[in-house]
Amino acid sequence: MKTLRTLAVALAAAGWLAVAGAQGLRPEVGKPLQQAAELLKNGKAKEALAKVREADAVGGKTAAEQLTVDKMKAAAAQRAGDNATAIQALESVASKVGGAELGSYAEQLASAYVQQKNNAKAGEWLNKAIQAGNNGPAVKQLQSYLQSASGDYAAIGREAGAAVAAAEQAGRRPEEGELLRLADAQQRTGNSAGYAATLEKLLLNYPKKDYWNAYLGRLPRKPGFADRFGIDVMRLKLATGTLTKTEEFMEMAQLSLQAGLPAEALRIIEQGYKSGALGTGPEAARQQRLRDLAIKQDGELKAGIAAQAAEADTQKTGDDLVRVGYAYVSIGEGDKGVALIEKGIAKGGLKRPEDAKLRLGMAQLQSSAKAKAAATLRSVKGNDGAADIARLWLVASPV
Repeated sequence: MKTLRTLAVALAAAGWLAVAGAQGLRPEVGKPLQQAAELLKNGKAKEALAKVREADAVGGKTAAEQLTVDKMKAAAAQRAGDNATAIQALESVASKVGGAELGSYAEQLASAYVQQKNNAKAGEWLNKAIQAGNNGPAVKQLQSYLQSASGDYAAIGREAGAAVAAAEQAGRRPEEGELLRLADAQQRTGNSAGYAATLEKLLLNYPKKDYWNAYLGRLPRKPGFADRFGIDVMRLKLATGTLTKTEEFMEMAQLSLQAGLPAEALRIIEQGYKSGALGTGPEAARQQRLRDLAIKQDGELKAGIAAQAAEADTQKTGDDLVRVGYAYVSIGEGDKGVALIEKGIAKGGLKRPEDAKLRLGMAQLQSSAKAKAAATLRSVKGNDGAADIARLWLVASPV
């Protein structure tokens, strides 16, 4: 386990406090402590500890002198790697202080006992730290470690879940660390639905590539998620830089061609060539054939798209207008595409109205109507995947 909180750092201030207070000490106590502080400052921890022991050997010390010695001893011992001596000194200090100071020393003792792999004593002092009002990040990290070491992931989940809920209720963004603790606990306890929900919160609040990769990898397996949105998952991967594999570039290009969007397919292929995912290896000839096909179909689409739009306008329902409108978007004519999709939605009779709203929102993101995209995407409903994709575009392309 990595050191949760290095006592050398935590107690450095205590060592200098000892020096500051040395002026009120007897010379036989104060002088070696001052020398110890200088040695610590110069990185000579073992020599510093020897000087502290010299001060500790003085007889008839007052309570204040002993407390100062113990604080300095704890700092020097930790810096010297003498954890047992540090614990002895810390326990002596903790028995003499109260309030916030006790909370700090109890935390340091919990960390020292963790380093000794004495989790029982670590838990005892951690509880004392909490009882003294110390609920800082280091205490929470120690608490999480001890719970993990005991296998009590249910407790970790409850505590992290409560912290996340409290932040949300207060209108704050949950801490990334708490979300990660909650996700880990849910995964370890087999709470798949909870894990997916927490992963989404991580993504929405901290849209990092790792979270995009994890979330989009799981999304197609979400109960009720329709296969037709597979290409949308890949579009999001492309937009977030998580589409990297050769087979993914090929699959997405083929799906775009099947959807009648050769311009999109060509852009995907070209990006694949640029990244080095396509154009090399034993499949290079096949990849070139797909590229040639996309170029050919792109030319055909551009030559005939106006006729397709006119034909779509004669249909009883708006489905073809939505389809042709999104094809216009794919060839870079976003405003014309938005107008056709809006016309299709207004005509009505749509097979999948929520899909149409999703396409409109995505089209608006690529047009002069970008400011309207957020409202459109937020209006997408349903549990087949359309609403998921819409929500994710709000994160991938904030407007």
